[in-house]
Amino acid sequence: MSIDAVIFDFDGTLAELVIDFNRMRTAIAALAEAFLGERPESGGLPVLEWLEELVEEVGAFDEDLGKQLRTRGLLTITAMELDAAARGKLFGFARPVLSGLAARGLATGIITRNCTAAVKKVFPDVEKSCGVFLAREDAPRVKPDPAHALLALERLGVEPGRTLLVGDHPLDVETARRAGMLAGAVASGRVGLEELSLAAPDFVAENCALLLTQLGLLDGLGNGIALGKESR
Repeated sequence: MSIDAVIFDFDGTLAELVIDFNRMRTAIAALAEAFLGERPESGGLPVLEWLEELVEEVGAFDEDLGKQLRTRGLLTITAMELDAAARGKLFGFARPVLSGLAARGLATGIITRNCTAAVKKVFPDVEKSCGVFLAREDAPRVKPDPAHALLALERLGVEPGRTLLVGDHPLDVETARRAGMLAGAVASGRVGLEELSLAAPDFVAENCALLLTQLGLLDGLGNGIALGKESR
């Protein structure tokens, strides 16, 4: 196995995940009710994809109203992301992991469905700490669509088959598979090892510091990589 680059998810992988997605779905349902006349159900779709489905439904009878729903929905989501970011923290291993990989000559990147402003509240120097950073607004289509990851690889100049994508959710494993990348799953978010394993990643561990150490991409936890949360 030869790995030239490691791409990371952000929330739950490099930083504490504090976004309340159930509350976010409730807010989007309440907003959409004003356009549809009845409260919709998400059917298990992630919030961003559900919003687009609702926009299409409203736009089918009034295109301008559909656009208005999208604008107001994204503003609602962004406001909740920023609120969560104000309470968030990087994991203590985040910066050492990124700098450790760079020191060993590996390219690094971060891709996230979150917005740039929210990530920078938690990680102000994110763009200086990795080779490429692509938030929601930077991607033509967000993960698990492979376009998100493939754009990061294009910016880094690396091949999918020699890149490891590390994330805390089955959607990250799906992203890796669709992009032709190796998939690493970590249980530092809200999904446990057992559920992550069902998604059939190539590698699984409690967190990305342990995962990368086990793969021999980092020198090990004995070299100062802390497992706690970074103080702010």
